[in-house]
Amino acid sequence: MSSTPSAAVLVVVGAGPRATGLLERIAANAPELWDEERQLHIHLVDPHPPGPGRIWRHAQSPLLRMNSMAEDVTMFTDESSTIDGPVRPGPSLAEWAAQFSGRGPRHAPYTEPADPGVLAELRALDGTDFPTRRAQSAYLDWVFRRVLTELPPSVTVEWHRATATAVTGPPDGPQRVRLAGRATPLTADLVVLAQGHLGSAPAAEHRGHAAFARRHGRFHLPPDFSADTDLSGLRPGEHVILRGFGLAFVDLVTLLTEGRGGSYRTEPDGTLTYLPSGREPVLHVGSRRGVPYHSKTRYRLQGPRPALPRYFGPDAVDALLAGARPLDLRRDVWPLMAKEIGFGHYHELFHAHPERTVLSWPDFAAAYEHLDWYSDAMAALVTEAVPDPADRLDFEALDRPLDGLSFPTPDAFQEHLRHHIAQDVARREDPEFSADLGAFLALLSVYGQLPRLVAAGRLTARSTADGLDGWWHGFFSFLASGPPGFRLRQLLALSRAGVVRFVGADIRIGTDESTGTFTATSPTVPGRSLHATALIEAYLPGASLDRTEDPLLRDLYRRGALAEEVVADPAHTHRSGLLTVSPADGRLVDPALGGPHPRRVALGAPTNSRAVAAFARPRTDSPGFRQNDAVARALLRALGTAGAGTAARPGDGRPLTV
Repeated sequence: MSSTPSAAVLVVVGAGPRATGLLERIAANAPELWDEERQLHIHLVDPHPPGPGRIWRHAQSPLLRMNSMAEDVTMFTDESSTIDGPVRPGPSLAEWAAQFSGRGPRHAPYTEPADPGVLAELRALDGTDFPTRRAQSAYLDWVFRRVLTELPPSVTVEWHRATATAVTGPPDGPQRVRLAGRATPLTADLVVLAQGHLGSAPAAEHRGHAAFARRHGRFHLPPDFSADTDLSGLRPGEHVILRGFGLAFVDLVTLLTEGRGGSYRTEPDGTLTYLPSGREPVLHVGSRRGVPYHSKTRYRLQGPRPALPRYFGPDAVDALLAGARPLDLRRDVWPLMAKEIGFGHYHELFHAHPERTVLSWPDFAAAYEHLDWYSDAMAALVTEAVPDPADRLDFEALDRPLDGLSFPTPDAFQEHLRHHIAQDVARREDPEFSADLGAFLALLSVYGQLPRLVAAGRLTARSTADGLDGWWHGFFSFLASGPPGFRLRQLLALSRAGVVRFVGADIRIGTDESTGTFTATSPTVPGRSLHATALIEAYLPGASLDRTEDPLLRDLYRRGALAEEVVADPAHTHRSGLLTVSPADGRLVDPALGGPHPRRVALGAPTNSRAVAAFARPRTDSPGFRQNDAVARALLRALGTAGAGTAARPGDGRPLTV
């Protein structure tokens, strides 16, 4: 007599785009790896809506936008994806939006967004537009609902609108996930932690500034997520120091200007003039570089797409890992990364703008092939082949544009930085400089190869702390994660209106007890000390297991059941604040076991995969999609043999169907 196989249960903590991508890969791989006669019940645990999750939820300001063009956002694998599971293409955000204006085919399940403002935006959306985050929320909601239709009938999904507070259970037995406000835990065979970007309690410096603010009745904001920030305590006309010049800064400035009733007027020459509402504070901004992130490009490649990776791909990583000595990022790895990025840059320059080169591409590429990036011979080759320095790739100048510069007065610096920003925007919107996009695509390729190198644990501690988590992360974000050009044109208008003032590079924050004010200084304007009654740390919270706001991770950390990534060399030990996971299948390393936990997996931002993106630019062989596929296949195999004694029963959540 045959018996029905017992059901299996999977709990996924977090229901945002990372969890959605994992479910998509479970659906894609189920026909090969899952027994249709066996039930699999998946519990999703998240207080925010499944699909968008917290970061991309609809309930945020309509003023906040993505820093990617609509055609550069997808949740689906494509022909570039190097995965073991099947490729299942789907529409990018732009292609999905086109259905609402009749410019593209309908995508099932078809429903129009309930928010009339979002629907109007989608109907007007062009592929090169930078959509609002609420438009992305609608796309992610649709992707999630589509994934539900692609799961086989034997796989059911239930959403618990709650916060997971703890996970317990032996490595060889059922796991129990406790939810806030619920007496009965969820029981599962396997648990996936996919909480996404997490907040953390303030670090010591921020706690000190908060205490100072309380003593003197001042405003202080530690690193936070812009959409969740309460800015109501800032008074009109109040002088505010903002430390940070990246995307969090852009969001905060938007909320404190347009969000307070200000607007922009376009002048006959195309420049913008800011029309204040009178409710704005005065914003003084500085950072380590002292300049905003580079503007996003708003053009497509003019030449053929380069074949990437070329100099920093799997073979190069294999060669690095084959050596015996610890790897130094700047000495051993960066020259290969730089050569890869340079290849993308010059491939586009020679193919799209040959009139600005004096060698043929075959001759240049043949010589380039055998030269080290930082060699005199490489410098001579580039100088000979590319006459105009503006067409050459200079990482040092790109990275620190204010190095060696100082200004006699704050006003002189304002003029200089406004000119710098205007030039950057013009270059990033002029297809004559499309070589910058070639470099950007190669930069993405480099980023996609790093997780495997990092997971091998061969980088020295100093390379991890100062290089990977410090210089490289900052450099990548500065070049690749900047705002759309229109945001920087708005920043120029705000500067001309006196609403935003630039402080300079290497900003130093202090306090003055005698006046009860925060202070800011910068060597960019020597001798200048700014006093303000408010301080905002205009950047996102860093990963920190000992200070995380996530109750489940905090509980695991306090009980010693989490491995914070530790990288050691003879002279240094670095604790990154990230979860250590096994590179092959994302299993969470448990110190008590001396290795990966067989029933717990962690994905995404809090792990030493280092925030591999949950969605991606099409045709870039996304490392996030590769990870989702590998983990989904491992989960299905493990769940296929699990479940004895773990009853798949409905919980008190919401069964999801379309």
